[in-house]
Amino acid sequence: MPLVKPQWNPLMEKINFMKNCVIIGAGGFGREVHMLIDQINATSSQYKVLGFYDDSVAKGTFINELEVLGTLQDLNEVTQPTGVCIAIGAPKVKKAIVEKLTNSLLFFPKLIHPSVFLGISEESIGKGAIICAGNIITVNITIGEFVVLNLGCTVGHDTVIGNYCAFMPQSNIAGEVILGEAVYGGMGAGIINQVTVGNNVTLGAGSVVVKNIPSNCLAVGIPAKVIKEYEG
Repeated sequence: MPLVKPQWNPLMEKINFMKNCVIIGAGGFGREVHMLIDQINATSSQYKVLGFYDDSVAKGTFINELEVLGTLQDLNEVTQPTGVCIAIGAPKVKKAIVEKLTNSLLFFPKLIHPSVFLGISEESIGKGAIICAGNIITVNITIGEFVVLNLGCTVGHDTVIGNYCAFMPQSNIAGEVILGEAVYGGMGAGIINQVTVGNNVTLGAGSVVVKNIPSNCLAVGIPAKVIKEYEG
């Protein structure tokens, strides 16, 4: 009996080219990242979301119809290439998670919502970055690895955002700003132009930074003032 060649199916081709991915963190931001991936896929099918990984939620739990597949240790034992989206806002916690992921089959996609106004190439954005809906990112900007820009943020020209920075909704970063590693900006935080912020800095919600901020501190208010120092 002659072999029958399967008919070409464009839907199957689309499915085959989708990358498997998982979300670390099954909390509120994890659910939002799941929504972000769905919205990316609505424009261009790229990712098949397999489930969540979370050390604090029981394996087998379903959250918004997506299963918790296990812990970080379980993720380190996967045997197929898997994209990892780390839905954690706290920079130091995210960095600690990245350092625990030792499986060479894991990779870290950049998630950029289709609505983002992006004046730079994706090559200027580090791996694992999550850029949510409504962001406006202008020109000559560098965004580091594992950065989070939540809903409706703006970033001005010639700004450098270090690895693991995270800015909550409606934060505004003006031009020629230099941000060190692991800067956290609370909701509505603002930074005027030509300001430098050091490493491991927390900017309180609604704070406005008008002068340089040193590393390892908490700054709040308008204008933002250092009210607490951290150990380096």
